[in-house]
Amino acid sequence: MAGAVATQPSVPSDQRDGLRQMRFHRDRKTETPVEEAGAPAIRYLVVGGGLAGDAACRGILEVDPDPGAIMLVSGEYHPPYARPPLSKALWKGAAESTIWRLTANLGIHERLGRRIVRLDLDAHSATDDRGDSYAYEKVLLATGGRPRRLPFAAADVTYFRTLDDYHRLRRLADAHARFAVIGGGFIGSEIAAALALDGAPVTMIFPEPSIGARIFPPGLASAVTDYYRERGIDVRAGTTVTGIERLGDVRRLALGDGTTLQVDAVVAGLGIEPDVELAADAGLPVANGIVVDTFGRVGGRDDVFAAGDVAAFPSPALGGTIRVEHEDHAKSHGRRVGANMAGAAEPYEHLPFFYSDLFDVGYEAVGSLDPRSEMVEELGDVGDKGVVYYLDAERRPRGVLLWNQFGRVDEARALVLAGEPISAGGLAALEANRVG
Repeated sequence: MAGAVATQPSVPSDQRDGLRQMRFHRDRKTETPVEEAGAPAIRYLVVGGGLAGDAACRGILEVDPDPGAIMLVSGEYHPPYARPPLSKALWKGAAESTIWRLTANLGIHERLGRRIVRLDLDAHSATDDRGDSYAYEKVLLATGGRPRRLPFAAADVTYFRTLDDYHRLRRLADAHARFAVIGGGFIGSEIAAALALDGAPVTMIFPEPSIGARIFPPGLASAVTDYYRERGIDVRAGTTVTGIERLGDVRRLALGDGTTLQVDAVVAGLGIEPDVELAADAGLPVANGIVVDTFGRVGGRDDVFAAGDVAAFPSPALGGTIRVEHEDHAKSHGRRVGANMAGAAEPYEHLPFFYSDLFDVGYEAVGSLDPRSEMVEELGDVGDKGVVYYLDAERRPRGVLLWNQFGRVDEARALVLAGEPISAGGLAALEANRVG
């Protein structure tokens, strides 16, 4: 892996500041050439520089302590970082330095600003978007997801996902921009609250009847929507954006209800789609993600693995194959699959949790939150503590929402894993299952 330093690609202007800020995280290993005549294959190639990719590197090192055997290739120019603070803690005053995973400090090789575009499974070779090739022994796909986009062409829409997106919104908010946030789900609700906390005028637009309608019980979703309005957000529920026109520095949105809206900036939080093209083009199995077994192996192979947002994995606790797009899963699945890549052979049985902050309220949750299922609720006002159980046909909890309760995920997870029908409703079931 030795040789002359590779020329770095041109960096887009909106990424240069972040790259300069993070230069201290990089060492000469980030510049190591990929492949030379006679050079040995990379033992572990990790494709993707998100939380799962970082965690995979750490998992590999738990079993095989040779950091020089690992190459991480990321399409971002930034080294791995945590995404949740981009719509949470950074807007509440947390220092940006807290988001970095410091992956390079592990001693691994990194290639930033490169996207792997082709896998040759038979040749054990990968090719990036600049034409460089990577010979490997084992490869792990942690390609994550891409933001869903509006169904029409629209310029100057920020599809919120990355650190550069955060920087862009922060600059606009500091310039007193008026924002339209499209989407009332996980990301839309968080970024709308974050912008409003920063003092920006915000209008939310989404087709559902209320904020969080796809996971919250109807009464809670309606109460959260009222809460957002009380906090100064103009909530346009039950409508869509049908077009966006730029008029100088102003964006005029045409809405499905026949009205128009003029703002300075548009943010879309429409969820993500798993980035499966690389796997699909290589002939690997994909179905709402890259299909893996309980060890993270793809297609029954011992040399191809996938982890994190992109992986569709078996969940015995929930009775099927699922895909999870949250931080806890990215870190826990990435670490376990990385260890398995290096020979650990340990099944992934973790039931991940997720959380959100919405102004001064928030929640933690485990399992499947489907408001179409039977639910047992104990909820008061938006600011009160509460709990919701999402039940299957046999009244077994398949998901638990802990509203304004923190540090009780273990009890909730144990209830789902136990698979026993709920006999006591509300908070009593949690208390009966208290851990520790």
